[in-house]
Amino acid sequence: MSDPLPIALITGGGRGIGRAIAERLLDDGWTVAVTWCSHQSAAAELEEAHPGSARGFQLDLRDRERPARLVAEVESELGPILALVNNAGVQRAELLAMASDASWDEVVDTNLGGAFRCTREVLRAMVGRRRGSIVNIASLSALHGVAGHAAYGASKAGLVAMTRCVAREMGRRSIRINAVVPGFVATDMTAGLSEQAVTALRAGECLRHGTPAEAVADAVAFLLSDRAASITGQILTVDAGATA
Repeated sequence: MSDPLPIALITGGGRGIGRAIAERLLDDGWTVAVTWCSHQSAAAELEEAHPGSARGFQLDLRDRERPARLVAEVESELGPILALVNNAGVQRAELLAMASDASWDEVVDTNLGGAFRCTREVLRAMVGRRRGSIVNIASLSALHGVAGHAAYGASKAGLVAMTRCVAREMGRRSIRINAVVPGFVATDMTAGLSEQAVTALRAGECLRHGTPAEAVADAVAFLLSDRAASITGQILTVDAGATA
């Protein structure tokens, strides 16, 4: 009897970068569980394209109770989670002086709090097995200032710091945690940006082809694989050289 396929949980895996990551891992022989909040059809489309290898699960990242039930459901229906990709998030472009408490809380609690809660529950399952890998999807906003992105940048910078701290906590248990920092990637989240804004965001790129979602997915797949067995607590920037 052949060994069961490894299981990866990807938050927001139905669209954009998350979808590219899911497709890449499926190509590598993983079974993927992807979460959705308001776009169930995207997860259903992935399920239909990969019957038996992809499964969609509902998750609101601000729900305090749902991550524990989610991990239990995935492990009951698919098997032990070997990898977690914290990809899902929200973005609000607004000047800090004009931001409300509610807007700030939504972005930070979704992007950082949601990743914390998912990581905590997956780690509780991984620790007993002494095996697992986690990749957090951060942002260039975590590394340098972007006007209008104070809350988003703060949430992603927090994710980078959490990555390094948890790597220290979990290393002796053979659990690795890293982060990928994508440059500008054309997705639904960035579709509303003006041409002028996109030009400004890409101005520093060294490579003319930019950063496709597939390039980010390749980096994630590498960090989750045994080829990265000695890599933890690292921040891998995939930005076509924008930060060179």
